[in-house]
Amino acid sequence: MSYFDSLFFGLYPYVAGAVFLIGSWLRYDQAQYTWRAGSSQMLSNSGMRVASNLFHVGILVIFFGHLVGLLTPHWLYEPFMSPGTKQVLAILIGGIAGAACWYGAFLLFMRRKNDPRVRATGSTMDLAVIGILLVQVTLGLLTIIPTLGHLDGSNMLRLAEWAQSIVFFKGGAAAHLADVGFIFKLHILLGLTVFLLFPFTRLVHIWSVPVQYVNRQYQIVRARG
Repeated sequence: MSYFDSLFFGLYPYVAGAVFLIGSWLRYDQAQYTWRAGSSQMLSNSGMRVASNLFHVGILVIFFGHLVGLLTPHWLYEPFMSPGTKQVLAILIGGIAGAACWYGAFLLFMRRKNDPRVRATGSTMDLAVIGILLVQVTLGLLTIIPTLGHLDGSNMLRLAEWAQSIVFFKGGAAAHLADVGFIFKLHILLGLTVFLLFPFTRLVHIWSVPVQYVNRQYQIVRARG
């Protein structure tokens, strides 16, 4: 295991995680007026519905797929499916969700880049964060190519062991990635960087998902009579 593996996959995850959590809390506490999604749909609605829906549905499936796939202990799903079967499911579901997310992100990136009204009201960081997510999804899709060469699930087990070692504070996490291909390491490194940048972007609106709307009380806007 090299020094860079220890630095980027042993230490950097905790730096990115600390900035992600503490930075989000500080921004919510100190700069609540900047805590918003910054939607530009009212400025230009052309193609927005397709692009936004593809991007958001795709990225949600990808996020929860990674969450469950990487953090579920091997012994929990072993009686029901083999690592190879789980890997094939990850390729199919992740591939479809990744393609949808990529196309949606590409449309959103081009819209924010080329529409004068949207570009004038946005910021450089708005464009940069969509670009970074677009690159990240591209890397994720590219990992499918080497994965198809070994469908026994061994590579997926190493990635899961690394993720669980990081989340549950086990020692020697970086050692699990010593023999993992470069494309996987680059994908992980950029993913950690997304968490590092999270508090400084419009992505903070994810924390404010309106779950309470499901069972909220009706509002009386105008009383009868």
